[in-house]
Amino acid sequence: SSDELAQTAGVNSAKLRKDLSHLGSYGTRGVGYEVDFLRHQISREIGLTQDWPVVIVGIGNLGHALANYAGFASRGFRVAALVDADPARTEVAGLTVRHVDELEQLIADRGIAIGVIATPATAAQQVCDRLVTAGVTSILNFAPALLQVPDGVDLRKVDLSIELQILAFHEQRKNGAALALTAEQAAELAEAVRQ
Repeated sequence: SSDELAQTAGVNSAKLRKDLSHLGSYGTRGVGYEVDFLRHQISREIGLTQDWPVVIVGIGNLGHALANYAGFASRGFRVAALVDADPARTEVAGLTVRHVDELEQLIADRGIAIGVIATPATAAQQVCDRLVTAGVTSILNFAPALLQVPDGVDLRKVDLSIELQILAFHEQRKNGAALALTAEQAAELAEAVRQ
C-alpha cells in the first residue's frame, strides 16, 4: 500500500502517491501496488532496465574494490573495462586490466557510457579530460580532487570524508552541541575550510 511504501521511504503517503502518479496509474485504490510491476516501472523510468557499460580508471585499492562489487550488475551497470597506469596490475574480478594508453580505444570498442575515476588526485583531471574527449558524458569521481567538465557532462563526486563529516555533525547534534546548520551546510563549510 502507499502507506507502507511511504513509511519505508520516510515520506507521507499523499506525496508518495503523487510522485508515483508521474509514472502512470499503477496503483489500485484500496488495494495498493503490484510490487514487481511497480519496481520494473521505476527501474525503467530511471534507466536501470538497460545495460550501462562502465570503465573504472585506477585499479588501486578502491578501484579493485569497485571492480569486485557485485551490486553494480544487479542494477544494470556492467563493468566493461578496467584501466590503470601500472602494468603490474593484470587481472581483477575476471577482467584484464588494460593500460591507460588504451582508454580511448576501449571506450569506442566497448561502447562505454559511464566512467569511474578512482585515481590519485594528481591524475584525476587528466583522466576526466580523456574520458570526455572520448565521448563519455557521465563520470563518477572518487578521486580527492575537484574536477572541471564542460556543459553536457554529468559529474558526480563521492567524497567519503565529507560523508563522514556529515555523520560526525549528526553525532554532535545528537549530543546537543551543534550549530543551527544543516548537515549539508556543515559539510560544505568543512570542505571550504579544508581547501
